[in-house]
Amino acid sequence: MESPVSVSTNDPFDLDGDTLHEECGVFGILGHPDAAALTALGLHALQHRGQEAAGIVSFDGRQFHSERQLGLVGDHFTDPATLKRLPGEMAMGHVRYSTTGETILRNVQPLFAELEVGGIAIAHNGNLTNGLTLRRRLIAQGAICQSTSDTEVILHLIARSQRASSSDRFVDAIGAVEGAYAMVAMTRTKLIGARDPNGIRPLVLGDLDGKPIFASETCALDIIGAKFVRDVENGEVIVCEIQPDGEITIESLKPFPARRERVCLFEYVYFARPDSVVAGRSVYAARKRMGMNLAKEAPVEADVVVPVPDGGTPAAIGYAQQSGIPFELGIIRNHYVGRTFIEPTQSIRAFGVKLKHSANRAEIAGKRVVLIDDSIVRGTTSVKIVQMMRDAGATEVHIRVASPMIFHSDYYGIDTPDPEKLLANQHPDLASMCRYIGADSLAFLSIDGLYTAVGGEKRDPAAPQFTDHYFTGDYPTQLTDLKGRAKNEPKQISLLKEAG
Repeated sequence: MESPVSVSTNDPFDLDGDTLHEECGVFGILGHPDAAALTALGLHALQHRGQEAAGIVSFDGRQFHSERQLGLVGDHFTDPATLKRLPGEMAMGHVRYSTTGETILRNVQPLFAELEVGGIAIAHNGNLTNGLTLRRRLIAQGAICQSTSDTEVILHLIARSQRASSSDRFVDAIGAVEGAYAMVAMTRTKLIGARDPNGIRPLVLGDLDGKPIFASETCALDIIGAKFVRDVENGEVIVCEIQPDGEITIESLKPFPARRERVCLFEYVYFARPDSVVAGRSVYAARKRMGMNLAKEAPVEADVVVPVPDGGTPAAIGYAQQSGIPFELGIIRNHYVGRTFIEPTQSIRAFGVKLKHSANRAEIAGKRVVLIDDSIVRGTTSVKIVQMMRDAGATEVHIRVASPMIFHSDYYGIDTPDPEKLLANQHPDLASMCRYIGADSLAFLSIDGLYTAVGGEKRDPAAPQFTDHYFTGDYPTQLTDLKGRAKNEPKQISLLKEAG
């Protein structure tokens, strides 16, 4: 896709502000002697879901150990000394992109608290649409909040529950929240996994040598040689517990009224790794079908199909196969430029797109190019990539987007710009968008084209099979916080601005 987004930016040169940011990733394992090292490997496989911070909590049978760091998993958790500080046969971890709360150490998950029932660590992927409302209520009742993360709200709810066991308190707490979550919690004897009743965010149950694992995606199981057991069902809570004799029991709870699963479509469009399987569907195969459907819906005479890397690549392969137009890597991505690259002046920052992408002139010059991207958010990256193609000698540049236009903000864990900053809302029609981007033509995949690529059937307007509100405005849950928030009020409470 164009790249994940800094929602507050008005800078046309801020290319990191021209994409949907990944959400977060969770991983946990129970009963394995290398629990922390395996958790670090699992988080490494989930790094695409969040690059701003990572954390691991372990339990050694006597006490909990925590390591939380800003930056990438590989920057911290490949050090044997760090892993040595995380002893024990149970561990859980989290990679984060800040959808709520600032990127500061106090917000890095897993969050830990000592409660009446003992210590508990929690991490989650997603966003609570009543998290602010609950936080304000808790603070009014005397709670002290140290972070600005939704996850801390759940810890407070667990602490206040009158239920006897930690798992019952956990169920009690998540019964009070709305929104999207794939959650992992760890106590002295238990590893708990849960998904929201709509199943918006993915979570899978795996097995390594008889030891249970929870992970956001199957690719985290693959990296450690674990076996995929099944998806955690929407609205399900799975409690894995080490018994006094060392046996591990696994109990499935379904405490909420049954609903149909509605996985977030952006997992297939952009967020999940191509080698993952989400809700029984290969992400790579779905993206290829998106490209094939796009070729059927929006054909064009051209000489070469070029993906905008890396997100557009599977769809571009599908487009090329369906259209018969040759596929070429006409744009080469530089994988070694991060968000911290120093760009001291606007004149230097104007080269921003070239820091990340370079035209493969030999495959572009003198040709009619079809550029395939997975999505367009604000369009500023598209403007620069089209110009790059023209500078490399392309005679025509046609943009085809393997998802529908984005009209609406997300409140379930995807950091999206405000609606007025989205390209689709800034122009009256497709022709105006095309002129802004500077392309010869522009087309987006239809919502039915996306649905059939992912699920095999057209969208059912009466009961949509997936979560698709960013395209349609059909939100699957109440938006309690949004309705109670003034337009200029921040999306989260920030209680303390920290230096650094």
